[in-house]
Amino acid sequence: MMPPEEESPDGDRDSGLVLLHSPKSGSTRKQGCDPFAQTQRSKLQHRRARINQQINKEMRMRAGAENLFRATSNHKVKETVALELSYVNSNLQLLKEELEELNSSMDVYQNDSESISVPMIPLGLKETKELDLLVPLKDFISEHYGEEGVLFEKEIKEFMELRQAMRTPSRNEAGLELLMEYYNQLYFLDSRFFPPTKTLGIFFHWYDSLTGVPSHQRALAFEKGSVLFNLGALHTQIGARQDRASLPGLNQAIDAFQKAAGAFNYLKENFSNAPSLDMSAASLTMLVRLMVAQVQECVFEKMTLLRAQNDFLSRLQLAQEAARVEDVYSVVHQTMSQPHVKDYVPFSWTTMVHVKSEHFKALSHYFAAIALCDCPAPSDAELPEQEKAFLQFHVTMPEGPSLSVLLQDPEERRKLGKAHLKKAIMKHEEAMRIHGLCKILRKMDILQEVLSFAHKRSLSKYSEIDHEEDFFETGEAPDIHPKTHQKPEIKSPNFSQVKVTDLFHRLGPLSVFSAKNKWYPARRVHLMRGENGFGFTLRGDSPVLIAGVIPGGCAAEAGLKEGDYIISVNGKDCKWSKHAEVVQLLKSTGKEGVDIGVITLQGSECPKAQVDRKAAVMSSGSGMLKSDKENSRKSLMNSKSASTLLVWSKKSKRSKKSTYSGVPFTAVGDNEAMY
Repeated sequence: MMPPEEESPDGDRDSGLVLLHSPKSGSTRKQGCDPFAQTQRSKLQHRRARINQQINKEMRMRAGAENLFRATSNHKVKETVALELSYVNSNLQLLKEELEELNSSMDVYQNDSESISVPMIPLGLKETKELDLLVPLKDFISEHYGEEGVLFEKEIKEFMELRQAMRTPSRNEAGLELLMEYYNQLYFLDSRFFPPTKTLGIFFHWYDSLTGVPSHQRALAFEKGSVLFNLGALHTQIGARQDRASLPGLNQAIDAFQKAAGAFNYLKENFSNAPSLDMSAASLTMLVRLMVAQVQECVFEKMTLLRAQNDFLSRLQLAQEAARVEDVYSVVHQTMSQPHVKDYVPFSWTTMVHVKSEHFKALSHYFAAIALCDCPAPSDAELPEQEKAFLQFHVTMPEGPSLSVLLQDPEERRKLGKAHLKKAIMKHEEAMRIHGLCKILRKMDILQEVLSFAHKRSLSKYSEIDHEEDFFETGEAPDIHPKTHQKPEIKSPNFSQVKVTDLFHRLGPLSVFSAKNKWYPARRVHLMRGENGFGFTLRGDSPVLIAGVIPGGCAAEAGLKEGDYIISVNGKDCKWSKHAEVVQLLKSTGKEGVDIGVITLQGSECPKAQVDRKAAVMSSGSGMLKSDKENSRKSLMNSKSASTLLVWSKKSKRSKKSTYSGVPFTAVGDNEAMY
């Protein structure tokens, strides 16, 4: 992975980055934001951490008081406890309101440009407690792998530093890479230290992003899911900060919100029974829809930049794009208003989404009116194309004259345009009314400015086309059919984008040395070379497998068994050695013989009858000196798709070639070599 730049090109406000220098390569890698840097965003995150801790404390007090209330029979004690409970519940409500206000601080995450854009909704990062893995992992290494745990302190501390760094990722590409790097390392941690039938006694603590309520689980899946949530949340913050007055900024915002939707959708599809509300299926569905709606809003803004020409068809397309934005925000508002969701989604979010729904509906009618009133009547050559577009424009065709008359008669166009403007003004006023109901949104000057500008623009246009001699009653304008020219894409996380190396690779190849495998204690065997060699056949790489042992040969007399893995030769570690390397070490031994360290996987022994049959054939001495890559284990992050490797709910399947018990043979195979 290339080391990221120290600062993002557009100037991140998250200054004060902690840099880690690698002693081997001399490279510098960004390790998250300085937690003491007092940027606006870091201050918000510090407040979030403080509120989370206070909520945790109050909830513990409430649980204790409720237990005492149920246990005691003393009326005076019950009265005292009941009074204490009322105080605790009051404090929890105040903390909940403070956290909701914090989640509503959208302006901090917006860009600093002077252009006026409707604010986007970003998510705050989930907070987590520090985690000390030193003792549990050292103990597991000693117990399971038979290695000295103290020899792996460096790797354990490096992993803990990576976890500490990912708690405060910078709001740029480097921060995303940091979260992805940690997430990818969790795959190796899971494979190395989390057996399916045993727990390490480690609890992963995370706070709910929306409610602040703490949750903890022993399952590493909770850690993975929380990191994925923060990956999506960071994408929302990056999307919200883009300057959407420019085409590059809009494209970056679209990409960020699409990736945020992908992260939340991936989490929803691969993580179930989440202990926190923000990671429940209902919450994640809401967040995916919210991100898609924000993408659609950016697409509309992109259309306004690209469609600079003021022709009839371009304005109809803008009207339909605005109707599409209104449509998706209506769905988000319905999702947020569901009984099991509205209780913990910030009221300012629900109100903002409702305001946007009304605002973009007003814009759709405004652009329809502009197309009818400001564009000239079509010529005979233009009429067929405009008729075709207008046929698909309204949900229901407007009452009145035929389509060709409507498009060619300026007065009829004005009447229908006036009806659209009337509806636009009504929707603008409704958006402003809903906006006024939320105290937090009333403080957002830029939103007030956008709504007021759009309202005044529609009023001005209505006054311009309204004639004193109009005695007809303005009709009801039909709704506009929503249509988009760029459908939002939900982009799932690309885990292979950030390459990582297993920090604990010294334990050996994962194909053998993993938490799910068990083996008998390592044995050290001294071998002397006989007239016919050592008397065994080898197969595979990393580690090399003893595929067969000749009865009565040197290897059999020394105690080597079929199915043993060679882990050392004369004290040299051979867990990662290739077939040819092990063969060379064996061939270089003299008359004094060779010391071989081997292990045997439990459950990998062959039935005695099969061993005897194979041994009888092998004693004939036939065979070829060939080696293969059958047992080869390259970097897992390169040899398999990351989506398979990193989905914690799916079991990673070992290749049939890497298991010994299912390999039938009646002779020394072409992929084996006898020594």
